[in-house]
Amino acid sequence: MTEALKPLAGRTMIMSGGSRGIGLEIAKRAAADGANITLIAKTDTPHPKLPGTIHTAAAELEQAGGTVLKYLGDIRDDEAVAQAVQQTIQQFGGIDMVVNNASAIDISPTELLPMKKYDLMQDINCRGSFLLSKLSIPALKESAQAGRNPHILTLSPPLNLDPKWAGMALGYTIAKYGMSLTTLGLAEELRKYGIGVNSLWPRTTIATAAVRNLLGGDEMMSTSRTPDIYADSAYLVLTSPAKDTTGNFFIDDEVLAAHGITDLEKYRVVPGDGELTTDLFL
Repeated sequence: MTEALKPLAGRTMIMSGGSRGIGLEIAKRAAADGANITLIAKTDTPHPKLPGTIHTAAAELEQAGGTVLKYLGDIRDDEAVAQAVQQTIQQFGGIDMVVNNASAIDISPTELLPMKKYDLMQDINCRGSFLLSKLSIPALKESAQAGRNPHILTLSPPLNLDPKWAGMALGYTIAKYGMSLTTLGLAEELRKYGIGVNSLWPRTTIATAAVRNLLGGDEMMSTSRTPDIYADSAYLVLTSPAKDTTGNFFIDDEVLAAHGITDLEKYRVVPGDGELTTDLFL
């Protein structure tokens, strides 16, 4: 296949998290093109309720056609993230894509939210996205100069100031909107270098372990779409011209529609025309 058909062949992605769920599917879509992928994840041994470790994820990515650097570390640790960035540049020669995927969720009301959980969400979601993006900027500038179409993609929602969202789960809203403010600010700051900075969010809930365990159980899983819709729309964003595609808060089905993909039946967990659950912040 030519590069036109596999635009991410030989490109390098660094991703926070990615040992399971949406992040893994996004990475697999890039791996199918022959991309290099660094995963910064801390899941070394299986979790009793969650599938997947950094090792099983790396095996899946290699099987899909990617080359993988596993970095076992915590996105909250400045030194670990700096090392992951340096090792990625040493091994693959640069960084072309940053995917801020790692996220913690607790939708408890303010009175019941432990500050330890508040700090965890701030540190992983907002600070982690800021940190990984910040440390990758020099490599992304080099990628732009080399014409390699650099992107930062953050999995966070549009900045919807309808009070109902902050009123429903203030701690989580602050943390996710912090990620989105990172997109807003970096898009403006890095525009002159030709680096695309965008957020992507799903129209509906996505069938992941987080939805099953933390949000709505099997009932919500059945009214969700599969992670493939997120992966396919992320791929379209990451392969768009960076200098013309920046500062957007994309919704997955709108990205697909813009590329002529309107039949979304294959993404439903349960086929048919039943009502799907709209995701938070929309």
